[in-house]
Amino acid sequence: MEEEVYHIPALLSQTIQMLDIQASGTYVDVTYGGGGHSRAIMEHLGADGRLVSFDQDEDAVAGAMSDERFTMVHGNFKYLRNFLRFHNIEAVDGILADLGVSFHHFDDATRGFSFRADAPLDMRMNRRGGITAADIVNTYSEEQIATLMHLYGEVSQSRRVARAIATARSKAPITTINGLLEAIDKVVDPRKRKKDLACIFQALRIEVNGELDALRAFLSQSIDALRPGGRLVVITYHSLEDRLVKNFMRSGNFAGEVTTDLYGRAETPMRLITSKAIVADEAEVNANPRSRSAKLRAAQKL
Repeated sequence: MEEEVYHIPALLSQTIQMLDIQASGTYVDVTYGGGGHSRAIMEHLGADGRLVSFDQDEDAVAGAMSDERFTMVHGNFKYLRNFLRFHNIEAVDGILADLGVSFHHFDDATRGFSFRADAPLDMRMNRRGGITAADIVNTYSEEQIATLMHLYGEVSQSRRVARAIATARSKAPITTINGLLEAIDKVVDPRKRKKDLACIFQALRIEVNGELDALRAFLSQSIDALRPGGRLVVITYHSLEDRLVKNFMRSGNFAGEVTTDLYGRAETPMRLITSKAIVADEAEVNANPRSRSAKLRAAQKL
């Protein structure tokens, strides 16, 4: 099948620079999406180079590029090590994760990721199974919904949102985007409606796809998957992801606690390449508004 481009990659030139690609190296892009970053990596590889890309969405897999140096994995990056071993790869020179939701997911109304159009309340990246957003709003307790809104969406009115959902579903199941919007309409501040809805939908999407647990699993495995000197490059889009990545790269754990040896030297598995997050400049934001919230961090395995 012809490859389909449905995602403008954020911070592309900075990503390639941070990966420091060697022509004969082996690299992993654990978030193929529309293939923008993967194609750019391939352009820097020679005949002996190799790229393995992951995506759990069948649409992305169907549109993957064709190249003998390229391997497409239809799976979640939380199984990074297992899939690499399956393909007889013990260690790699660089790993990229762009954690943004692709344009395709937001723009395809049938997927239920966006509040701009009515659709079934789904939000699954992998439609082969798992719970949907409708399952969450109809079966989670009011307290559970309030908690995930607070933790994953940082929603200021999390309890009021949860109460509105519980009240609406007591009359009829909430199965569509419009149904959810109607349920929470009176508790969303009209002055910042778009921002509040984005936070509510983010919370549901993270829960549906187990995104933070998958990120923790992926980061933990990335150390073993990299060769000494190999690089880890991660692009995040909200503070929950960024905090995990920043702490892990700095300390090797998610609490960000750096231990020291008897001589006071930090005991960390990685060396930071970026002292602070790289963000899109004005020109990129104007060309690609969705890059506004992108933050790139990079580290090198010691």
